[in-house]
Amino acid sequence: MIKFVYQNKPKGTGDAVLKCQKYIKNKYFLMLLPDDLIIRNNCSKEMIRLQKKTNGSIIATKRVERKTVSRWGILSVKNKKKRYFQIEDVIEKPSIKKAPSNFAIIGRYILTSKIFGEIKKLKPGQGGEIHITDAIRSLIKKGNKFYGNIFMGKYLDCGTLSGYINSGIQISKRK
Repeated sequence: MIKFVYQNKPKGTGDAVLKCQKYIKNKYFLMLLPDDLIIRNNCSKEMIRLQKKTNGSIIATKRVERKTVSRWGILSVKNKKKRYFQIEDVIEKPSIKKAPSNFAIIGRYILTSKIFGEIKKLKPGQGGEIHITDAIRSLIKKGNKFYGNIFMGKYLDCGTLSGYINSGIQISKRK
């Protein structure tokens, strides 16, 4: 079953997630951002397997060029394995100097329902928005386990006009 929830004003990912609270009935839920496409491999299935293995929250990630880190939420890496790592911290759109790694958040999350309580405590951050990364950071600081899933699929960024156009071209080649 799919339910749609609308933000009347764009107030950030945290605000969007909070609007979904009444529909979330389980301890964990999957959140997918529509401007990040992953093709060729099912990233959500990879993440669900990792969540069952670790019993923690999962964030899809991939390495990005160091010069582009200010476009992304960036993860601080701890205990790196081949396909995943524990997340020590998360920083929303850091400068190159402040970025703890070049592992960027890609719009796929398995989050604990505890996130709702953290979002409610947040004040608007960068750009006047409520950032899900700030709530995640708070949960990490409280000892909740978060893991970065280095996914196997091909990532298509639809968050810019050129990325959107390129994604359409890439998808049309698959038919």
